[in-house]
Amino acid sequence: MTSNTCPKPRTKDSTVTDQLVAERNWARNYGYQAPRIAHPENVAELQDLVAGAQHIRALGSRHSFNAIADTVGTLAVLDRFEPGISIDADAMTVTVSGGTRYGTLATELQRQGFALHNLASLPHISVAGAVATATHGSGDTNGNLATAVAGLRMVTADGGLLTARRGDPDFDGMVVGLGALGIVTGLTLDIEPGFEVSQNVFENLSWEQVLEDFDAVTASAYSVSLFTDWSGTTIGQAWLKRRSAEPAPTAFFGGAPATEARHPLPGVSGSNCTQQLGVPGPWSERLAHFRMEFTPSQGDELQSEYFIPREHAVDALRTMRGLSDIVTRLLLVGEIRTMAADNLWLSPNYGRDGIGLHFTWRQDQPAVEAVLPLIEAELAPFAARPHWGKLFDAGAAAVAPLYPRFGDFIALAGRLDPEGKFRNGFLDRAVFGS
Repeated sequence: MTSNTCPKPRTKDSTVTDQLVAERNWARNYGYQAPRIAHPENVAELQDLVAGAQHIRALGSRHSFNAIADTVGTLAVLDRFEPGISIDADAMTVTVSGGTRYGTLATELQRQGFALHNLASLPHISVAGAVATATHGSGDTNGNLATAVAGLRMVTADGGLLTARRGDPDFDGMVVGLGALGIVTGLTLDIEPGFEVSQNVFENLSWEQVLEDFDAVTASAYSVSLFTDWSGTTIGQAWLKRRSAEPAPTAFFGGAPATEARHPLPGVSGSNCTQQLGVPGPWSERLAHFRMEFTPSQGDELQSEYFIPREHAVDALRTMRGLSDIVTRLLLVGEIRTMAADNLWLSPNYGRDGIGLHFTWRQDQPAVEAVLPLIEAELAPFAARPHWGKLFDAGAAAVAPLYPRFGDFIALAGRLDPEGKFRNGFLDRAVFGS
């Protein structure tokens, strides 16, 4: 790990601008309380901004559903940074500015013949924001998006510039940093040669068959997503993303192949979803669920997600089915995915392969918040870790025991940000415990 302070010039022509914040997140369920917002155009301007701030946080694509990105000071938005996409074909890495969206990065990588190992459901999210919260794609052997990080650069509390690489001390604690350590300005990610993916959707799978051989279900493709409302005897949809050109099965655990493009929500057109029906295409146009050129919805939804160790998968699924009487009525749809273990301190997959139980809720926040403690209590025997960027009830006292390196992260934050410049109410509740 190296640290150096770059010059922080600020001239009368600086395009860093401040304004009163009247902003809401993508889902419109949260209004940011920060009194100021700034749009620095380069690292030097950001360094100057951070050095002079008492409290500051980075605001990405606003796709978090809680207060994780807020501050009582200044919100710094990196949307005016150049993408700065630079490929090192020898090292098989790409370096990109933190505010760049995955869709932009994926398009350029594909153009040059390269690929990321995975994408999240939405390509609209920023690289730095997704990494900081361990946002993920899917696949038994695929780590979340943060596992591709080979290096990072961030502005620290004193306005200095810290550069860290995989293998450096504390690097594994910095990657999923929740914005608590500094503002990430650039990331270096592992890449691989470009590849094609075919996507098929199957409908009305048998719950009984899926639970009988869950490992076979999730191992049947590079990425598998199961969509359900947790009620009844069938699972609504299974999305299979296959890297090979092998033909898709004609049936899948009691489910039949869809004959037209599907959306995860019943009755909604699949026109803004990535290409299905087994048509091969670039990874950049298949691994996400939704196309970059479309907004998947108007944001009138809420989201929660919990991560369960793989060995408890079937028991956790049975538990959720038992909660359908209280969960289904609030759901738009649920999703089940798998992820590989990693060694990033605050990653929900730290030290364990797992499954993600994702909930896309109707936008009734009081009702959703009322059922979250019950869900968490029922999933507690399975050591369920919540997604950092989504709605959950647990505080630091409940979350800390789930992460073996939690104390190390607290200590790292204390060293890098001793005055708590990057802390906020969310972190005080869910991480620092005050």
